[in-house]
Parts: sequence; C-alpha cells; structure tokens
Amino acid sequence: MERQYLLGFDVGSSSVKASLVDIETGTCAATAFYPEHEAPIKSVKNGWAEQDPQMWWNSAKLALAKIMAEAGAHGDDIRAIGISYQMHGLVCVDRDLNVLRDSIIWCDSRAVPYGERAFRDLGSGQCLGHLLNSPGNFTAAKLAWVKENEPEVYDKIYKVMLPGDYLAMKLSGVANTTVSGLSEGMFWDFKEGHVADFLMQYYGFSNDLVADIVPTFSIQSTVCRAAAEELGLKEGTPISYRAGDQPNNALSLNVFNPGEIASTAGTSGVVYGVLGDVNYDPKSRVNTFAHVNHTDAQTRLGVLLCINGTGILNAWVRRNIAPEGISYAEMNDLLASVPVGSEGVRIIPFGNGAERVLENKEVGCSIHGLDFNHHNRAHIMRAAQEGIVFSFCYGMEVMQQMGMDIRKIHAGRANMFLSPVFREALACTSGATIELYETDGSIGAAKGAGMGCGIYRDHNEAFASLKQLAVIEPDEAKRAAYAEAYAEWKNILKVKR
Repeated sequence: MERQYLLGFDVGSSSVKASLVDIETGTCAATAFYPEHEAPIKSVKNGWAEQDPQMWWNSAKLALAKIMAEAGAHGDDIRAIGISYQMHGLVCVDRDLNVLRDSIIWCDSRAVPYGERAFRDLGSGQCLGHLLNSPGNFTAAKLAWVKENEPEVYDKIYKVMLPGDYLAMKLSGVANTTVSGLSEGMFWDFKEGHVADFLMQYYGFSNDLVADIVPTFSIQSTVCRAAAEELGLKEGTPISYRAGDQPNNALSLNVFNPGEIASTAGTSGVVYGVLGDVNYDPKSRVNTFAHVNHTDAQTRLGVLLCINGTGILNAWVRRNIAPEGISYAEMNDLLASVPVGSEGVRIIPFGNGAERVLENKEVGCSIHGLDFNHHNRAHIMRAAQEGIVFSFCYGMEVMQQMGMDIRKIHAGRANMFLSPVFREALACTSGATIELYETDGSIGAAKGAGMGCGIYRDHNEAFASLKQLAVIEPDEAKRAAYAEAYAEWKNILKVKR
C-alpha cells in the first residue's frame, strides 16, 4: 500500500520550508527549505522591507521537489495541504491575480505614521474595543501607505492578501482569506463580528478589496490544473488550513485552549498565549489576534508578546564577549558556572530598536552592576540570558493582567531553549513548567491540514504523536534568588524608562 501524506508549507522571510507528514504514523517523512542561504529582503529606503512573492512560490516549488524525491512520494500520495506564513505582510493583486508590487513584509516600518494617525483620530476606545489593538504598523496601515504614495498601483488592486493567502492563491487560482488572517492585518472587528467597516471607511478602502473569508480548518480551495502541472501535485488536492507563523507555532505545540502558552526564542522572542474571553491591553503592549480555533461560538484569542532583541543579544554576546570561536553549547556550559543572579550583573536587553512591550520606547541595551575586580565574561554571558528571561516575564505580567493564568509553557527544543540556564531561569522566574517538543511550523501546518479535511477528528488526535523531549519544573530552591534578581532588574528598567 502506498503511503499517504499531508503537505505543509511555512513561508518565512528567510526561506520557505516544506514537510511531508506520514498520516499513518504522524511523523515527518521528509523536510527541506529553500533557499539554503537567507532569502534577500529589499530595503530601498531606511526602515523599508520588501520581498517578491514570486520568490516565495519558486522556493516552495524547489523545497517541495526535494521532499517528494526524498520520500519517494507522488502527487497522488498527498491528501491535503496546509500553509503557515510570515504575519502582517501585504500582497496586492489585480483582477487576473497578478501581483502588482513587491510585498511590504512584517518588518517594514514605513506605515507606522498611518497607524498612529488612525489610532489618534478614531480614538483608543474605538480601536482597542473593536480591533483589540492599535492599527499600528499592520497590513491595513501598509495598504494606506500604498493608497497615498502609489495611487496608480492602488487603483489596480482587486484583492489584498497576506503571504499565506498568496501561496494558497497560487496553488488554487482562488483568492480567499481567514478571520485569523484578517485580525492580524487589523481588518477584523471583534465586537461586530465582521470586517472592520469603521477602519475601512477611515482609510477610504472598499470592502471589495477583502478576499472571500473561509474557515481556518476547512477545504478552503483545491489545487488547480496549472499548479498541479507545475508542482507535480494532483489536481483537486484540498488546501485545508492556513495560519500566521505565531498562531501556527502554537498549533504545532498543541496549544489551543485558554491558559496554554507557546514560546519561541530565536532572533526575536515570542510568548503566545490563548485567551478565552475578548480582552486587550489598554496600553497595547501586547497584540491580540484570532487564534486558529476562534469561532463565533467559541472565543479563542492569541495574545502575542514579542521581544525584539532575544537571540540577537545572545549572538552579539557570543561574537563580542565569549572566547573567540566558542559554540553556543560551549558558551552555555561556561555561563552555567556563574551563580543565579550573575552575582549582581544585570542586563537590560532592548538593544534592537523600540519595544512594543515598553509602549514603543527605545531604551537600548545596557549593563549594570559590573565590578571590574570580580566579574568576568561569564557573568556578562549569564546576565544576558537572565535579562532576556526577565523581559519575557515582564511581558507575561501584562498577559496575566488580561486574565491569563500562565502555568505551562510549550516550546520547541531549539535556539535559546537549548540553554539549560535559559530554561531554568524562565521556569523559576515565571513559576511555569516548561515542556519541550520536537516540531516545527511546516509540520504543524501539515497536521492542521489533516484537521481541516477531516483526517483527524480533533487536535488531540492530530498531535498524539507529538514527541515530548523534556520537562523543566521550577526549582523551588532557586526561585527566591531569581525573584530577587528580577526585582532589581525591574527597578533598573523603571529608571531607564
């Protein structure tokens, strides 16, 4: 009997990853990403960041060819397709579904003034009460920039979409989107339960620009003949799931219900928690979007905390402070020789620009309490990881103020979660148990597709094979020392702000 697979794509800004999940075993049969070196980001002006959506399509095609060959799979073997994607990007297409301009992606900051002006003119109560966020630098504000600065492009727009919507469109020849996607673009009104008419009218957008809305888990469209021929897939294969990368990461870690938390600590750090009631932070220090399983009948919101400088600080320390040529694993061993609290050294880790959790203030990175007669590089290395943990916990306090009970954190065993000190510090400071799993976004997207087309009854069946690698409980003997260090860190931050 031929093996049957689920196909998952993860469209990132650095690469597109593809994975095949064996339906019978629930395990990954093959995975690949393209390009093998980081994909280019166009930055014509300071603060701009664009990518050609065709590059995503070409990368998806090459990654798919590699995994199909590795698994010995054929188009007939794939039962459904799921898509994860970089959030907040803007793709504009004309009536023939041709892309009109490069995508303005998530890290492009040109639209900040457009979001700030809307927040000021419409009022915080209206925006937060309906959008659950400030319009900020999200997709709607990016479209407002296009409307004002590139009217000849804007006039040709038939539909606007997110990067995942674009890949689904290329696969199917159909333009559609999801409530979760619309919410991350600031196009969704949670209070009214439909497209945010008040924001569309404020910017002068026609509601016709919004693609048809389909459920996150559903047969949203099917592979068209042209895509089937180009990619070697079977015409009619269902596309049955899509979500932004952070909601999808939570799905990949089987995080679906209120109080459950997913975290990543790569270049930036993210804590993403599920909320069961409609709520928002009045200071907009965290963002609230529709989670993958949010419906009219069941409120499931994803509260997103992002710390910009997480892995960037850790990498900077390895390059500039640690002994030359040291690996991350060796650095983790070295910094573990220093006691909890780094013997008084504190690092404020916000050296990668303005931080939303600090109300968009730019406080920079700074080292405090350094004693030239006692401290050495290992103290700075440990203080950096503790400072990153403290920034996570600082943001998690905002999430707790919104009613989230944080007792367990799910994470992949990758990046900074490979550091025993980082894991211990996060567990002890937050009081939460950390569970590490073996998974990634494209595998999660594949399993989401299995849920969307009915192969799996629910998320528990879909993720029954999710492999738990480690459990880190808070060490009660060390919690007081971490609490003292965290309190001192917060006092320093208060002064700097």
